[in-house]
Amino acid sequence: MAQLTPFALKDAPALIEAVFPAQKVSFEAQKERKANLGQTLTGLGSYWKGRKPLILVRSVVLGSLLPQTNDTEKDLEIFEMLMAFDNESLAKRALIQNAIKPKDIAEKVSLHNPWDYFAHNVKVDSTRFSEVDSLIFPLSPDELGLKLRWRRDIEEKDKISLLALYLDTIEGYEEKSLLCKRPEEVDQAWLTQHVWAKVNSHYKDLGIEANSHQELVEQLGILRYGHKPRVADTFSGGGSIPFEAARLGCDVYASDLNPIALMLTWGALNIIGASPERKAEIESKQKEVAKAVDDEITALGIEHDEHGNRAKAYLYCLETKCPETGWLVPMSPTWVISKQKNTIARLIPNYEVKRFDIEVVSNVSASEMKQANEGTVREGALVYELDGKTYRTPIKTLRGDYKDSDGTNKNRLRKWEKEDFAPRGDDIFQERLYAIHWITKSSLDQSRQETFFTGVSQEDIQREQKVNQLVSDNIVKWQHEGLVPDMAIESGYNTDQPIRERGWTHWHHLFNARHLLMYALYFKNNTPEDYIFNAKSLDWNSRIANWMIHWEKTNNVFYNQALNTFYNYGTRCFTSHEAGRSFGFANSPISDIDIQLKNHEADKVDVVNDIYVTDPPYADAVHYHEITEYFIAWLRKNPPAPFDEWTWDSRRALAIKGAGDNFRKGMVNAYKAMANHMPDNGMQCVMFTHQDTGVWSDMVGIFWAAGLQVVGAWYIATETSTELKKGGYVQGTVILMLRKRPAGENSGFKQRLLPAVRAEVKNQIETMMHLNDEVKDKMGEPIFNDSDLQMAGYAAALKVLTSYTHIGGEDVTTFALRPRTKGEVTVVDEIVQQAAEAANSLLVPEGLSADTWQKLSGIQRFYLRMMDIETTGAGKLDNYQNFAKAFRVEDYTRVMGSMAANKAQLKRIPEFESRDLTESNEIGSTWLGQLIIGLQQLLAEAEPQTVISHLQEELPEFMEVRPVLIDMLKFIESKAPVQTTRDVAEVLGARLRNMRALGN
Repeated sequence: MAQLTPFALKDAPALIEAVFPAQKVSFEAQKERKANLGQTLTGLGSYWKGRKPLILVRSVVLGSLLPQTNDTEKDLEIFEMLMAFDNESLAKRALIQNAIKPKDIAEKVSLHNPWDYFAHNVKVDSTRFSEVDSLIFPLSPDELGLKLRWRRDIEEKDKISLLALYLDTIEGYEEKSLLCKRPEEVDQAWLTQHVWAKVNSHYKDLGIEANSHQELVEQLGILRYGHKPRVADTFSGGGSIPFEAARLGCDVYASDLNPIALMLTWGALNIIGASPERKAEIESKQKEVAKAVDDEITALGIEHDEHGNRAKAYLYCLETKCPETGWLVPMSPTWVISKQKNTIARLIPNYEVKRFDIEVVSNVSASEMKQANEGTVREGALVYELDGKTYRTPIKTLRGDYKDSDGTNKNRLRKWEKEDFAPRGDDIFQERLYAIHWITKSSLDQSRQETFFTGVSQEDIQREQKVNQLVSDNIVKWQHEGLVPDMAIESGYNTDQPIRERGWTHWHHLFNARHLLMYALYFKNNTPEDYIFNAKSLDWNSRIANWMIHWEKTNNVFYNQALNTFYNYGTRCFTSHEAGRSFGFANSPISDIDIQLKNHEADKVDVVNDIYVTDPPYADAVHYHEITEYFIAWLRKNPPAPFDEWTWDSRRALAIKGAGDNFRKGMVNAYKAMANHMPDNGMQCVMFTHQDTGVWSDMVGIFWAAGLQVVGAWYIATETSTELKKGGYVQGTVILMLRKRPAGENSGFKQRLLPAVRAEVKNQIETMMHLNDEVKDKMGEPIFNDSDLQMAGYAAALKVLTSYTHIGGEDVTTFALRPRTKGEVTVVDEIVQQAAEAANSLLVPEGLSADTWQKLSGIQRFYLRMMDIETTGAGKLDNYQNFAKAFRVEDYTRVMGSMAANKAQLKRIPEFESRDLTESNEIGSTWLGQLIIGLQQLLAEAEPQTVISHLQEELPEFMEVRPVLIDMLKFIESKAPVQTTRDVAEVLGARLRNMRALGN
């Protein structure tokens, strides 16, 4: 290691306080999210939806350690190289992705010696050879009949150089990155090989000599803290923060109240982060476990038919007695079983037993598929046809729903008992096996298995009865041994659902006999790895795992964060269950670091950590303290070391829940404990989902009272159409950077604070805009977009605000903790809004005068600002959401043409309807609204003078606002996406200018 001076960077500002490549991090974060099960940590289980993207965590940790120098532009360049965002790294990532073909390069890149790199399909003796041999790029290979390929003897470095040249021809980072692997998918030593000479040169005055991220991180830690940096997360959740910090070479401290969160964090560090040798050991052990379970199931003969075919899945449905006819009716929202095989279930009346037989048929016609798609559960009712008559009974009626005298919702469903695992004969809802998915005997050992569906034979029923008897004989014993849960379901927001809708009272009721038997066999093995993989499989195999007709398999239970009950479901048998259980997990070895995992509340941290990166449960719709009991019920009795050191209970009462006064108190205690357990030059990063200024006010109040000062804020668009919210929605994450507030008292009054806030916001944004201009001149694209500048404006305001200990004579801790009254506007609310207005007043769209901008209302600013942004090709809905809030627009959707998450856009001027432009609507009562009406009239071939007369009638202050109208028309002329709109804007603008020239 280099000779370093410990604490040489002790008081140096972190790079993330000044610059941060937020746009590039946003795109890479979304790309990581869209990988779904291809994300690094989802191999341990995808049921914890709140994991923050690893690329975001990496950027925060590096940005918190890297120092600012006197060359901000170079600082950012080095930062992006370390993140693998630079062009050479992109070229390497593109090489691995192999999406750029020689043909693409030929069409875009200038080359005088292409045959040094490529081979072609023209033979040496061809009369065209000399002609081809002299070709230079760019050209169109297709037009010349050339088929290009890379030369076999081309060196890797030359290939990378050509790919870099090709990427240079593409505008915008997003378009380039789409052609590349994610940074984490590429060997890091090779990917960053070109980086270290430039990094070491940039920081040579500090004595930095690094050849890996781990070496750089350790050296930066020594320079800042005197030792390798320790990163802590006291809300560790799914473990992405401690895992990524560990991959970078930091020591880590991770704690969580929830043992499932800690188990996933342990798995990230010890399974995904295992050495290749340890990974091989884990895989070998899991194969032994699988073989043992397979041998027992095979010996029992419960998954094979008489021909040697093996069951892959069993399909079950509920069945209930119709109160009108007395018939037992199978219940399912669809009787389609497989779209791939055109397989359906047909209901055939059996008059002798007043029940429907179920026939399974494959290769049916499209019309039969359409008919079968209409099941017997429709719009909350049991619906079926018998002898030409349709019967309909609401599910609520079947259950006997009613309100008790105290207003509690109740019904007539029998509450299942501890030993139950199936309905009893007199229960309202029965359960029935109706189809089986088989693997042919001949393809059992093949990678591509042949499968088919059948109905249920008498032999199948006998096998089913055998499974039920085995479970009945053993369930009490298994529960005592901890192989099957015996834990009751505690009432709660999510957990009331299975109780209310099925009468299930214990967690094992969510699993049928086949589930219980197979899990009991698996749970005989209880290493930490077994625990993690068994928990993962619990998410894919239960009564609340619905059958997916497109994919011929069960969905995962927590595809959203609820305990949904279904009228039909699938049960994975051994082969399909094991296929998704333990194999295929990623491997990203972690270097030798110190790891501490603790099971406690966030405010019980008792170890000093240098950097805290946390994702607290603010405004969180996910009740992890409830739904993780689904797993805890199975895992709590026999936990192996080190899991046996944790409390296997969700401890609902202690969990910080994301709303209200108690939440604020809990959060203040947590962040005060963290602030008390970090050095004076320590750093905190807090991530939270961006909602509105009310979120900012609460969060800032919390950090304020905890003795922390905001020093930076960035907005990251982390995912689209998330698991938590569907539809046209982009979830963004705000990252707030905080330090300890300097010791001593600092008092101020609101009247003096506001000018200081405005000055700080102005200084921050103008500095960033200047850097934007410099970088754009050199690299073609700016570093910061408008959202970044807006966030920076908030951060600048909050930096001023949180430096105070008293506002107007009131202690900030007292202020932060006192209960809020509905509709109350606090000093923080006012200052945040002032910051937004100060920032927005500076963000004048290109082509519009600052004087015009100052005179416009919020909806007009919104429309023109977004029109300007759309010219860059941006179409992310979060931009529109954020600016609507910033400009205080009441309902921005009225001016939106599309609300798609990644293809949002404004209504084009011809698309506005008359009802959109009435005085009762926000846009209709504005100058811009009147201009839109005028432009529509011109598009309909009205005379310009008629339009001007209309404007004079509608705008009493017409002469005063005419310069504003002219300026807006000039802007529309340059920005409108439709040429005809530009043309009429030019005409109207010219006529308005001529009025002035004529003295009218």
